[in-house]
Amino acid sequence: MQVLMFGWEFPPHISGGLGTACYGLTKAMLRAEMDLLFVVPKLHGDEPGEGMELINASGVEMHPDDEVFQSADGKISLFEIDSTLLPYATEEEYLKLANELAKVQQVKKLQWDAKTYSFSGGYGKSLMEEVKRYAIVASKIAKTHDFDIIHAHDWLTYLAGIEARKISGKPLVVHMHATEFDRSGQHVNPAVFEIEQTGMQAADKVVAVSHLTRDTVIKKYGIDPDKVITVHNGVDPPAEKSPVDTTKHFPERIVTFLGRVTYQKGPEYFIEAAHKVLQRDDNVRFVMAGSGDMLPRMIRRVAELGMGTRFHFTGFLRGADVDRMYGMSDAYVMPSVSEPFGISPLEAMRSNVPVIISKQSGVAEVLKHALKVDYWDVDGMADAIYGTLNYPGLRSMFKKHGKNEVEGIKWDQAAHKLKKIYHHMLHE
Repeated sequence: MQVLMFGWEFPPHISGGLGTACYGLTKAMLRAEMDLLFVVPKLHGDEPGEGMELINASGVEMHPDDEVFQSADGKISLFEIDSTLLPYATEEEYLKLANELAKVQQVKKLQWDAKTYSFSGGYGKSLMEEVKRYAIVASKIAKTHDFDIIHAHDWLTYLAGIEARKISGKPLVVHMHATEFDRSGQHVNPAVFEIEQTGMQAADKVVAVSHLTRDTVIKKYGIDPDKVITVHNGVDPPAEKSPVDTTKHFPERIVTFLGRVTYQKGPEYFIEAAHKVLQRDDNVRFVMAGSGDMLPRMIRRVAELGMGTRFHFTGFLRGADVDRMYGMSDAYVMPSVSEPFGISPLEAMRSNVPVIISKQSGVAEVLKHALKVDYWDVDGMADAIYGTLNYPGLRSMFKKHGKNEVEGIKWDQAAHKLKKIYHHMLHE
């Protein structure tokens, strides 16, 4: 079975959880004996293909006179959006773009002078233009490659999936990793919402990463429940590699938040809970690892609460630095306001770290050995942190059973479920 898969980022060049999830899933699909053509806007040359064929959209030749260009251009109406709504923008990208973008603007006609278009592969101010160009290139890729099924990850690639389906007539699966309601609350951007809804309506099947996300897709977007299927994410087993140095040069325990510092992730609730814990136990340091549009406000709030000597901001962490952070942590907190799934708690549990997660997260559906609180319940969150740090029996129980539990939540399970979905679609 050959799968043409569209993504927006691929390790090691990632800005958030989307690239990590795609990598874990595709490796498991290869183990399940599926062949993959994985398309990304831009390849850097150091991506670990792991046996799949990686296609660089920036290297696909296209001419304005090509039939696929003429058929696609003009039929895809897109909008540029304010950078605050970009899904995986880093703090640096946000601060730069926020000064450049002020209002929604329609993209009327693409300029395509060269045979190939060099995608940035990022989340800059021309994001929507790149999404449209990506969809057009997808038409050419679909016309020149053999495959059985199309799989598009998140809204950035939905239009590409639709165009590939039009050209090939092959079934389309769209994967909903996070909805616009997760990213922006009730203040959704209509352009992004429209792309999400259009992609799911055009798809033969919609894969949601949790029952929570499936419910949102059905109720908020009006998608037929019969074609929306939940496939929970997983986590990779630990790789064989040299151990990282996790030596702490101070006696305090560490409580970690690791994720984008955005509305969706609930960083303000972590800070308020930290303040309450420190009033009862000052032998603790709190770490906020990540970047995002709310970071400056979070730094100011920590200063207002007088926690500067007990609270640390690391910026965005990658690779060994993430492992080092987990290795130094005594507790991990994910206070997300709306989390479609949430892979980071699984990674923390794999590293023997007790976790505290919000009930408003998809991963709460599959975890038993994690403390669960409502994201807004700062007192409950503080109690959970304090108890994890100060009651050895509680901590050891969650560490032991949590690690055993997470070993059974693997990407292989997701891959096998997807394979069954594909087979069912191809034989309908």
